[in-house]
Amino acid sequence: MVSVGLVDDHPLMIEGIVTLLSRAQGLEVLSTGSSAGDLIDISSRLQPDVIIADLNMPGDVYAAIASSIKISPNTKIVAFTAATGVDTAIRALDAGANGYVLKGSSAQELIQAIEAVRLGETYITQNFASQVIAALRNAAVRRVAAEAVKFSIREDQIVRLLLRGYTNKQMAIALKISEKTVKNYMTILMQKLNARNRLEVVIAAQAMTEHESDDFAGVERRRPHRLC
Repeated sequence: MVSVGLVDDHPLMIEGIVTLLSRAQGLEVLSTGSSAGDLIDISSRLQPDVIIADLNMPGDVYAAIASSIKISPNTKIVAFTAATGVDTAIRALDAGANGYVLKGSSAQELIQAIEAVRLGETYITQNFASQVIAALRNAAVRRVAAEAVKFSIREDQIVRLLLRGYTNKQMAIALKISEKTVKNYMTILMQKLNARNRLEVVIAAQAMTEHESDDFAGVERRRPHRLC
């Protein structure tokens, strides 16, 4: 059972999503809230698998996202918002959100986002993803062009699997190492690629495939709206 927290300052939205998730198999809503403070409180008290959070609530929601993932590192956060600005999406992802779903999306897409982030992937609303990825990719290309990045053998293996869409758990199994070790390598890759989050690691690595094709020949790419 996937435990879910829900934070939104619109009562009707809360009621509708709770009803939706209660009908979905394998999902359980543990608690709801209506402010940035509630987001931190739910993370601290309940540590659910996933928290769905509106970005336009009382308090500093971006700071609350960052605090929540420090308090409960295993909790994944999906930003669920009407904000369609690329800068807003990048800010939310940079704060630590694992997903960005627009409120005009279908109910099924919200459920898909919950499932994706729980598995360690990054999920962005399909019709909006290309804009966000283009902005991140342009920055990644500039970084790659400005500085040659060298990977160790293990880091190269991690990058290859990332580009094939593997989750941390799947990479750990494939490489016969612990999931904690995979997370450590992800931190190193973020530092080397000057990436702020997992999605930027993937995008920077994709940029490198175009600039250093000999090093990453034959790597399979993921669909743009669901990247890990």
